[in-house]
Amino acid sequence: MLCTVFFHSNLTDSGQKNNTGVGGNGSHSSGIGTGWDFPPALHQLYYDPNIENKNLAQKWLMQAQVSPQAWQFCWVLLRPEKVPEIQYFGASALHTKISRYWGDIPAEQYDTLKTQLFSQIAHFASGSKIVLTRLCVALASLALNMMPEAWPGAVSEMVRMFQEEGGEVDGRARCLALLELLTVLPEEFQTSRLPQYRKGQVRGALGREWTAVYPLLQQLLRQPDSPPLVKARVLKCLSSWVLLDVPLNESEGLVEASFTALADPELFDTAVEAIVNTISQPDSQRYVNTLLKLVPQVLQLQEQLRDAVQNGDMETSHGICRIAVSLGENHSRALLEQVEHWQSFLALVNMIMFCTGIPGHYPVNETTSSLTLTFWYTLQDDIMSFEAEKQAIYLQVYRPVYFQLVDVLLHKAQFPTDEEYASWSSDEKEQFRIYRVDVSDTLMYVYEMLGAELLSNLYDKLGRVLTNTEPTTTWQHTEALLYGFQSIAETIDVNYSDVIPGLIGLIPRININNVQLADTVMFTIGALAEWLADHPVMLSSVLPLVLQALGNPDLSVSSVSTLKKICRECKYDLPPYAANIVAVSQEVLIKQIHKTSQCMWLMQALGFLLSALPVEEILRNLHSLITPYIQQLEKLAGETPNPSNKLAIIHILGLLSNLFTTLDITKPEEEPGENVVVVLQQVFALIQTVLSKWLNDSQVVEAVCAIFEKSVKTLLHDFAPMVSQLSEMLGQMYSTIPQASALDLTRQMVHIFASETNHFPPIKALFELVTSVTLTIFQQGRHAGNNQLQRTELIPRCADVPPVGQVVQEHGKLLLLAVLEAIGGQSSRSLMDQFAEVLFCLNKHCFALLTVWLKEALRSPGFPSSRVSNEQKDTFSQQVLRERVNKRRVKDIVKEFTLVCRGLHGTEYAADY
Repeated sequence: MLCTVFFHSNLTDSGQKNNTGVGGNGSHSSGIGTGWDFPPALHQLYYDPNIENKNLAQKWLMQAQVSPQAWQFCWVLLRPEKVPEIQYFGASALHTKISRYWGDIPAEQYDTLKTQLFSQIAHFASGSKIVLTRLCVALASLALNMMPEAWPGAVSEMVRMFQEEGGEVDGRARCLALLELLTVLPEEFQTSRLPQYRKGQVRGALGREWTAVYPLLQQLLRQPDSPPLVKARVLKCLSSWVLLDVPLNESEGLVEASFTALADPELFDTAVEAIVNTISQPDSQRYVNTLLKLVPQVLQLQEQLRDAVQNGDMETSHGICRIAVSLGENHSRALLEQVEHWQSFLALVNMIMFCTGIPGHYPVNETTSSLTLTFWYTLQDDIMSFEAEKQAIYLQVYRPVYFQLVDVLLHKAQFPTDEEYASWSSDEKEQFRIYRVDVSDTLMYVYEMLGAELLSNLYDKLGRVLTNTEPTTTWQHTEALLYGFQSIAETIDVNYSDVIPGLIGLIPRININNVQLADTVMFTIGALAEWLADHPVMLSSVLPLVLQALGNPDLSVSSVSTLKKICRECKYDLPPYAANIVAVSQEVLIKQIHKTSQCMWLMQALGFLLSALPVEEILRNLHSLITPYIQQLEKLAGETPNPSNKLAIIHILGLLSNLFTTLDITKPEEEPGENVVVVLQQVFALIQTVLSKWLNDSQVVEAVCAIFEKSVKTLLHDFAPMVSQLSEMLGQMYSTIPQASALDLTRQMVHIFASETNHFPPIKALFELVTSVTLTIFQQGRHAGNNQLQRTELIPRCADVPPVGQVVQEHGKLLLLAVLEAIGGQSSRSLMDQFAEVLFCLNKHCFALLTVWLKEALRSPGFPSSRVSNEQKDTFSQQVLRERVNKRRVKDIVKEFTLVCRGLHGTEYAADY
């Protein structure tokens, strides 16, 4: 028997004395002990607290790994007298050479390398586990590169080799070593760099080898004298192999054995992984008969599940829930279609419902319920995808289930007591918030199945709670019901629901004595903003609540966002309330009740509100709103620059910018644009004063640009009176500190005004100045960052805008040289995508010029890097010029070339690039 062979015999130590490796004989090469001094470098890597020393050591060791000498020193590093860290590095070097430099290995040395690796694995079977695993990965990589032609039946041979008797390694160690090898083989396949055509061949060959793996795993798992460690490794091995899409019916026996293993606490976790991985494979749904056998096995776990929940054993309840959900989620349609087995599938659904409603508050007392939410999406999708007749039958069975689900979800979404909630950490509160969002999404989805009846159901419950004279209901219950309404109203059109008027009528009756409840009331009103726009008579019921909440800093986010929604959706119905809204808003802004982001939202709300007013009122309110900030800005402009007044200036500029973002004054019959521009012109002079002191500060410049960018977008051609002034100021800003915000605003000005004769001179002057400054930067050798690379916005205009074409013609080569220099290693690798975009843009719009420039530029010896040959430069040039459509491909070409230029190609540094 297989197991007996492993536990009562030994393996012949074949070839242990012969450490011949590819390219060497295992003795000390000239590098060992001189050029390659590993112990100090490895000590630095593992133990030196200095991060720079660690990085230097890692870089040195990576270079050693990919060097030709690695074939010699790796065997020396694996010698028994070496410490595990050094042995591990030797094994890693072997894997690197085999997996990434397979072409360096002569075919006649394949068998020698295979024999040596078998020998080393046998030796380390009783040694260091991390070294053993790395050697197994190396042999796995060798097998994948040789399969199927050069090593047919590789897995069968591995099994046979480790079952041979003799040698000094005990059977259990050999068994574990083989299981480790079999486990890493599919994992190595998943991450291998095999060409696509080879991947298909190797996957097929591995699939055929399952017949050699299955009986071994089956016997080891069922053998009474198999130690728990061996069984755990068997289960892990099964998890690994099923990723190769092993047919479910061909692993049925192992899955059954895995269910049995769930009873053993030592095997529980690995058994769960094995079962979940097996039944989650996409191909599994083809094997309906096997799936039907699995349903009762899952249902038999219900007692174990209930006991685990009762005893507070979250790990066990979590694991069983994962199994039930995996079966239901991955195969709900296949199981639904087995109509004669509808009761067993309904039982599985109810088991998952139990997991959804598991007692306790997520994530403090339980972490299981969140696993089930996707299942309810999937089941509903599958039911609704059936043809009408079948769908009606399923809805009859499952609509009651989904009504029950709503009750369960709203119960799970309830806040704990105030005392308990106060004891939660900030991370637990955040996780609970995200969990409630997931519940909200699920409820929104459930509405598609239950429809208007769901809202009626929620309304009836809320009505009973709020009209109940006996104060038995907690605020948490009220809040959860409101949260249900909010979840649906946020994304579903509830304009035709007959219960919303009743809900709006109930809201003022809520005793809001808690921050969480008040937040949900606010968000619910916000979610109904579109409905309120169609029923403006109801605004008087809820607007006072919102304005009152605006003064409470604890309700900052919910009250401000709700007011913003109301002002956006209902602005044409708000003039009667405008004075009050503006007054309350000004008061809370002056008192600085809200944080910066909420202040910006509030300004946006006021922009929406003012947009619906007559011109005189817009101007009056504008003056009222911005005068205090103008006064503050005048005061700040006169002060000596310091970090404190800088923040205040940026804050004021941000408020003005957000106000102009939503202030829509396009009323053709009244033409009020010029009046608003007058206000802007008054602000403009002050901003110039501010800039005179802060022109060198990029954050202040960015805030200034934001104001005018929003104003230009809002006013469009009504902005015309300020074009000349702004163009001059923009040129001054860009000349002092070139940055993206100024370029973005320049681009906007060019798009809107360059075609207008009256405005062409200042726009042309600005464009020429921006171009000249940017080219000077390149000429000075400063590296172009994200801001300069926005030239890609201008190059496409070289054909239809003659001045642009002239600039590109005269200075395009200089731009190309700067880009190539950066790609060659003079700029951060993180910017390569942007440099690739410049190349792509030049190629698309200036192909003939780029062809000449590339040839001339790359002809220079050592440019853009001394590490690249003329052949590599020619290849790069040809690849770039071929790609005039696929920008993603150009980015890949540039990334590959920059690695070659930096000497990093083929190293660990490049692996994740």
